Amino acid sequence: MVRRVHFILPMLLLLVIFLTGCPKRIPERVPEVPPYENPVFKILNAFAPAESFRAKASIRVDAVSKGEAMNFLLNGIVLFQKPDKLRIQGYHPFGMGVFDAVYRNGEFFLLSPLQRKAYTGEIGEFEGVMEKSDVRVLLENPDNKEIPTRIRIELKKKEASVELRLKDIAFHPTLPEDAFDWKVPEGVDVQPLSKLIKGKREE
Repeated sequence: MVRRVHFILPMLLLLVIFLTGCPKRIPERVPEVPPYENPVFKILNAFAPAESFRAKASIRVDAVSKGEAMNFLLNGIVLFQKPDKLRIQGYHPFGMGVFDAVYRNGEFFLLSPLQRKAYTGEIGEFEGVMEKSDVRVLLENPDNKEIPTRIRIELKKKEASVELRLKDIAFHPTLPEDAFDWKVPEGVDVQPLSKLIKGKREE
């Protein structure tokens, strides 16, 4: 069960937050159907009023696997820098790292330290995956901050969701130059992102 949890968390974060591809022309639709909105660009646009920020986060992941409902609670760190750099790190409540996900300029990096694996690739290779999976993003700003403080990402066809609640937000912090660089720890197996996606589709 523990091994399944370690795989599901980073994989779900990949699907519902980062694997969106580049913008593409939307085919003609019947008028009453709203056009699909790319989730990652919706989040980046919502954060755009801030040049940059650093925040703590509480992360709740809900999923259904083989008919079994599961939910996980994590602590996290969120970094953002305008226009298109985003980093989300998730930790067990006792401090153990579960995932480190970085999106920058169309590139994606995912590290799962508990699996000792990392995946990298160009997001544009996988256009259309999110639209087919019907991913939706809900944004709320109950605290009247400069940016939304509650982000809920729903993957309806997979009965999965991720909810982030941002707190202790520091706007315009001095971020280190390597804040959105990724470093692969020694002993971690680095694989192409395509391998992770193909493996998921075969399940």
